[in-house]
Amino acid sequence: MENLEIGNKYEIHGYKHNGKIYKAWDEAILLEIHDDYLIFGNEKTKVTELDGQTWWTREPAILYFFKDRWFNIIGYYKKNKIYYYCNMASPFIIEEGAIKFIDYDLDLRIFPDGSFKVLDCGEYNYHKKLMNYPKEVDKILKKELAALIEMVKKHQLAFSLGTVDHYCDIYKEITKKN
Repeated sequence: MENLEIGNKYEIHGYKHNGKIYKAWDEAILLEIHDDYLIFGNEKTKVTELDGQTWWTREPAILYFFKDRWFNIIGYYKKNKIYYYCNMASPFIIEEGAIKFIDYDLDLRIFPDGSFKVLDCGEYNYHKKLMNYPKEVDKILKKELAALIEMVKKHQLAFSLGTVDHYCDIYKEITKKN
């Protein structure tokens, strides 16, 4: 793994199980380093889709990438409320200035009132057949999705009250200095 330094900028590369990149984000700034996860922030970041189309994120976002968990978490503001979007994904690696992971289609969206919805089950089942996801990966993802839902219910880590606000303040401080 590369030398990590608070304030450094990284790209984000999301791959599919077949090894093809499907989405890339231009920038994420490292905010905090933990033994088992890293926290990044970004705002107004260019996103490039598989088909070459580009768009920009609008809101400040706080991103959690885990070394041993099969998901990542994005907390973001929308109309002054905090939403979360979680991707079921392989643990990340950092290589050549980019955070890299394999996205496994299933997503969890959490609303400001704490309710949540599992998304893209059909896409997951389609890609599971198409790309021959190993049975072990399927088991891990289902177990990790259940663990992620428990974290949401217990307001742990990124889902703890005030956490996204706290890291957005850190992000703003770092970007002011740069």
